[in-house]
Amino acid sequence: MKARGPFCIRHAAADTFAMVVFCFISGMIVEIFISGMSFEQSLASRTLSIPVNIAIAWPYGVFRDFVLRQGKRISDTRWMKNGADLVAYVLFQSPVYAAILFTVGASWDQIATAVTSNAVISCGMGVLYGYFLDMCRRWFRVPGYYHVG
Repeated sequence: MKARGPFCIRHAAADTFAMVVFCFISGMIVEIFISGMSFEQSLASRTLSIPVNIAIAWPYGVFRDFVLRQGKRISDTRWMKNGADLVAYVLFQSPVYAAILFTVGASWDQIATAVTSNAVISCGMGVLYGYFLDMCRRWFRVPGYYHVG
């Protein structure tokens, strides 16, 4: 993976698309089936999350790429990339997620359960999101993520 250069509209669009789609689906699953939120609470949370995810998608992509580069300095293995994806996802997303849940009126117990569950599930979600983000970057032909034919 190449280091990120100056702002690229394709990069921002790919990161935004990936964040909105992935977080809407995965967040709703966690909120309803694990945290015990009602469908209406989860839909309100996911609806509120869309503009938030649009705002944080590109900064998250920059943060993730930084964490991946730091991990690559230690080891160039797939395990390290997966671990770096997991760390980046949990560190960046947990405070944002807690703020969204607080804003839509979730109880402190629901917030604690949802954020903790999300952090535990992020062992897989962060890695899956990393693969999904890389795939979206290839779809959007982000420089450094596809081969020019």
